[in-house]
Amino acid sequence: MRNSDLLQRSLKAVWHPCTQMKQHTDAGAGSLPLIPISHGKGAWLHDFDGNRYLDGISSWWVNLFGHCNPRINAALRDQLEQLEHVILAGCTHRPVVELSERLSALTGGTLGHCFYASDGASATEIALKMSFHSWRNRGREKKQDFLCLEGSYHGETVGALAVTDVAIFKDAYAPLIRPATTVPTPDARHARPGESPADVARRAAAGLEQQLERHHESIAALIVEPLIQCAGGMAMYDPEYLRLARALCDRYDVHLICDEIAVGCGRTGTFFAHEQAASDGQPFKPDFLCLSKGISGGYLPLSVVLTTDDVYQAFYDDVTARGFLHSHSYTGNALACRAALATLEIFESEQVLTGNKGRAEKIAKALAPLGSHPQVRHLRQRGMILAFDVDSDDPHFSRRFYRAALEREALVRPIGNTVYLMPPYIVSDEEIDHLGRAVSGALAEALA
Repeated sequence: MRNSDLLQRSLKAVWHPCTQMKQHTDAGAGSLPLIPISHGKGAWLHDFDGNRYLDGISSWWVNLFGHCNPRINAALRDQLEQLEHVILAGCTHRPVVELSERLSALTGGTLGHCFYASDGASATEIALKMSFHSWRNRGREKKQDFLCLEGSYHGETVGALAVTDVAIFKDAYAPLIRPATTVPTPDARHARPGESPADVARRAAAGLEQQLERHHESIAALIVEPLIQCAGGMAMYDPEYLRLARALCDRYDVHLICDEIAVGCGRTGTFFAHEQAASDGQPFKPDFLCLSKGISGGYLPLSVVLTTDDVYQAFYDDVTARGFLHSHSYTGNALACRAALATLEIFESEQVLTGNKGRAEKIAKALAPLGSHPQVRHLRQRGMILAFDVDSDDPHFSRRFYRAALEREALVRPIGNTVYLMPPYIVSDEEIDHLGRAVSGALAEALA
């Protein structure tokens, strides 16, 4: 098979996600290449014509330990011979029990109840519904509203769009949505002269406090992406905001939902991003924790919402209608859970978080020269995520950059004018250098 063969078949049969399909068929500055992928190995993806691309974005942030990882492959082969799936309503199985136990242990036992789905948006929906319904079960029916940060993104199903503040995803569906209220973002790029990132966080928290003081009786929860608002342009902020938000939610009796769908599983330097908000030896504790993407190592669709015993007890009753009756056909899929268990085992046995500190330093060094580029703004990094903004009024900048990066054997997909790297945790020093050269070269070509 050649690239051209599969490309034409795909264009006729497949509607690709997050894509204006006309861009795949037009030529010119606004075109967007469609890359037929034959196979993957390690950090590399290969097409049918012998070309290869270093996966600098972990295939939409899901791949942690490379494509066709031998340990995850072996775990899935073993699981295939035992159980592929069983209904989780009325049944249980070893992978889902062990995964739930392991995830709870990673929270120090503070979040001891796991509810499963298949994707990040579904996890958001579950957390929102669970928060609302738990208040209702307690006789506090007025608590129906939600708060989210300016520029937030939490998924594209109708409920998740309610707490998403990115116009291109949300505006077309406005008539279907019951919108949340946005509160100021702690995005460190909003610093005023003389302000530190922590100052920006405190200023944003003051705006949150005003909203809670006025409307806390009707607010069920605040939802945040801890430390980095990813789809909103890799907006990074100081952990001080999380500490202040937790204290305010406690004061005004409002749930705090941590959406770690993208930023969890080691991306920010700690396994959970919210761990970095620990203070005075006391761990940070959300009321709900949403995980997806990297939790299965990039192998199979899986998401999970962890919550507290207090929330769980609000549903524990003789009356069926007071239970949480949300469901997905593939909830707790045995294969996906086994992939997640293999992923957690790699973290533990290979000391991944420690190794990532060195990788993050090498990524910073490889991209450091861009800090002096006249059109680069806000070069920033947290853990294994590095980003910068490009000062360009070219409406096709992101697509020009994408094409130029592919020509340099790198898959790097900007968000608007924000270029970012989020590679798998197995990238070598040579591969990091390759990414650095590819990004620098693609930037020069895209701006030419």
